[in-house]
Amino acid sequence: MTTRNDPSPAAVSVPPASPAHVTGGPAVQLPTAFGYFTARAWTDSATGVEHLSITSPVRPDTAPLVRLHSECLTGDVFASFRCDCGEQLDQALALIAEQGGTVLYLRGQEGRGIGLANKIRAYALQEDGADTVEANEQLGLPVDARDYSAAASILHTMGLDTIRLLSNNPAKSSTLSSYGISVVEMISSEVPSREQNLRYLQTKRDRMDHRLALLEDHPVHQS
Repeated sequence: MTTRNDPSPAAVSVPPASPAHVTGGPAVQLPTAFGYFTARAWTDSATGVEHLSITSPVRPDTAPLVRLHSECLTGDVFASFRCDCGEQLDQALALIAEQGGTVLYLRGQEGRGIGLANKIRAYALQEDGADTVEANEQLGLPVDARDYSAAASILHTMGLDTIRLLSNNPAKSSTLSSYGISVVEMISSEVPSREQNLRYLQTKRDRMDHRLALLEDHPVHQS
């Protein structure tokens, strides 16, 4: 795991954004294999989508560690090796139990926001040779349709206005900054690649600007 103090690329210009309106339910204890957390459900008033915050106490004088984790049924529940999502979620829960902070489990973001059925359609195209970006494009869908306005609103409501972000994706930092969240540090959420997801991770590195240092040993060869 590596840390980075340059959370937002200087070239990225993000327009001002308005956070979504969310309402939170009661906070309850959530004992897990990774430790004891406090869980709270949140509802986006505009979309009706429900999200979950999973929180561990933060050390004094330390910015909380925050992971925005997009729902991934195949990876999170069925431990699919086609992506790194399930292992990233495990990593995030372990780190936040140790260091303090919050995992925001963002529902409605399956397949980078295209939905479960479309994600499986994209998998079929990948089995025919497309990469993860090309598959979405061939379906006439956005490469990344995720919206983080609800996440920003939840963070503000929780008082988490200054955070350390557990992510490989600089766009998340830029987007949160546009909603008034100060990202003081990005911490790598990279997990070891597997044969089954190597091309997927290479594509995220080379076509989506994800920072994946462990893939330096597996450069993509262009013909």
